Amino acid sequence: MKVLLVNKFHYIKGGSETYYFGLGDLLRRHGHEVIYFSMQDPKNQPCDQAQYFVKNVDFNAHMGIFKLIKTAHNMLYSREAKRKFKKLLLAERPDVVHLNIFQSQLTGSIVDVAYRLHIPIVYTAHDLKSICPNYQMLNHGEVCEKCLHGDYSNCFKTSCMKDSKLKSLLATMEANTYKRRKIYQKLDLVITPSAFYKKKIEEAGIMRCPVIHMANFLPEDTVYEASNVSGDYLLYFGRLSREKGIITLVEAYAQAKPELPLYIVGSGPIQEEIEKEIKELGVGDKIRLLGFKSGQELKEIVKNSRCVCLPSEWYENGPYSIMEAMAAGKPVIVSNMGGLPEMVDDGVTGYIAPAKDMRKLADAIKKINDMSTENLQAMGQAACDKAKTMFDSDRYLNEYVTRITYELI
Repeated sequence: MKVLLVNKFHYIKGGSETYYFGLGDLLRRHGHEVIYFSMQDPKNQPCDQAQYFVKNVDFNAHMGIFKLIKTAHNMLYSREAKRKFKKLLLAERPDVVHLNIFQSQLTGSIVDVAYRLHIPIVYTAHDLKSICPNYQMLNHGEVCEKCLHGDYSNCFKTSCMKDSKLKSLLATMEANTYKRRKIYQKLDLVITPSAFYKKKIEEAGIMRCPVIHMANFLPEDTVYEASNVSGDYLLYFGRLSREKGIITLVEAYAQAKPELPLYIVGSGPIQEEIEKEIKELGVGDKIRLLGFKSGQELKEIVKNSRCVCLPSEWYENGPYSIMEAMAAGKPVIVSNMGGLPEMVDDGVTGYIAPAKDMRKLADAIKKINDMSTENLQAMGQAACDKAKTMFDSDRYLNEYVTRITYELI
């Protein structure tokens, strides 16, 4: 089988890219051919199909009015992407096109090309862009479902796209363009990493094809092992952004007053706000911001932690941070948002606290801090066992190939 994987970034930037490259590696190792389509970038990994990649577009860069108008037009429907994608399809003749994050930079124009050439199209919904113009279902920090049934004007009315009237207008126009051109109705299969996302997409009613839930997988060489290290600190690792619930975590930690310190690993837009909160709460001697870490260094930090926390305040999908922590035999504390509760058995593999509930989150922190070594290791082993079953790459590949081979090709 020959699979064309599509994603707007061709370098590791987040969870969608981890999946994109991971699926490519998994398919190749089992004898399938994999090709790619993406956007040009100096950080890109080497690729034989790079000649077909579209020019880089950064919507966060400063632009003059004329460049802004041109960029906005390309955001709605890219002629360049359509032309280059058609050349790639005709040259390579893949059996299936698998879309990841394609909106805005690559646009729905590529869907039209594959649809007209009668090539089956699979889409993995890493976010909620298909049903929410700002992709997060967040409106100024609060969960919002006003656009769920297709009235995307709410995005512009409330300026919910990065608190910008202009960006909200563009996001609204983009969503309406996809609706008018019936982009999502041209897909043949939608995969959601969480059952929650499957439910939301089906509730929106914008797809005609099957929407299936397949939990993300970890690499084939993942070592599922619960170490005997009890851990000397609590840990958050990931992007430092408000929707991740880090401010609530810092406040809950200060309220819980645990003996264990809290390590925060990552970088992001609210780092200064976190630092200010730590200072005002007087916990500067207990909370450490370690900055961005990756690779083996990050693995060691996870391995030596007592517990990994992700008290998100938005609809998380299936975050790799929790998957990796569980595989390493670490109990996890999560919120009840999105797909997170699907990953954790409360009181068995970790704890689930209501989002933004500082008191309940503090209680969970206390339980982990005070837990005996025996019970902590039992919880870590249970997390590891669940990860091995839930995130197994063989399981994922078998279902993926079966679905495509027997239902689409």
